[in-house]
Amino acid sequence: MKRIITLLAVLFVIGCTTVPITGRRQLSLVSDSQVSQLSAQEYQQTLQKSTVITTGADVQLVRTVGVQISKAAEAFLRDSGLESEIAGYAWEFNLIKEDQTVNAFCMPGGKIVVYTGILPYTKDATGLAVVLGHEVAHAIAKHGAERMSQEMIAQGAGTLTSILVSNKSEQTQQLVMTAYGLGSQYGVLLPYSRKHELEADRIGLILMARAGYDPNKAVAFWQRMSAGGSSTPEFMSTHPSDATRINDLQKYIPEAMQYYKK
Repeated sequence: MKRIITLLAVLFVIGCTTVPITGRRQLSLVSDSQVSQLSAQEYQQTLQKSTVITTGADVQLVRTVGVQISKAAEAFLRDSGLESEIAGYAWEFNLIKEDQTVNAFCMPGGKIVVYTGILPYTKDATGLAVVLGHEVAHAIAKHGAERMSQEMIAQGAGTLTSILVSNKSEQTQQLVMTAYGLGSQYGVLLPYSRKHELEADRIGLILMARAGYDPNKAVAFWQRMSAGGSSTPEFMSTHPSDATRINDLQKYIPEAMQYYKK
């Protein structure tokens, strides 16, 4: 048992890295190559089972804004002496025909997908820059690797908890493990997911500003998104509430405006 505790402590120490721009310390127990390999496989599977649009004004818009945001990310990291963080990235931009899917994502490694369902909300290049800035921010902040690391630690802690109560009654063991499962999910993993979202919002504003898009327009985009509403309580969601997100965006905008040039 002591060995497990010691191992977890060591992992926390040696597995810490720093998020670009925000400077937050994060846990990363998986290598960039491991994450990129898994992401590339998932990305290809997504494309294979989807209808990828290859021509038209919307495709051109996605590619144009995507290139501008990715170049802004590269420039920012280069200026910060962190260009090695995305040395293996190969940017790619695809538009998928799914009108009911209001979403977009950027895989670790720079593979970006935009679903047609989000275009009515983005409305124009600036709205799309909000979305792609946010998604590219997830990638350069390496939130995927951090999330995987958190789950690895949670699993290890769960094993340790099970060992500690192994001499208790079966009923006690079940109660303790149920409490642990709820505590790790709602007390650790989901809040960290929400932290990732808000951090990506902040970094994304800076990226869109460096790419020449007005960060002030981000609030209007999220207001349009919030029109659909959500009945899921914030503490049970991987995403912050619309009100929390918009409030935080308004706090981040002055920082992002320092990088904005029309």
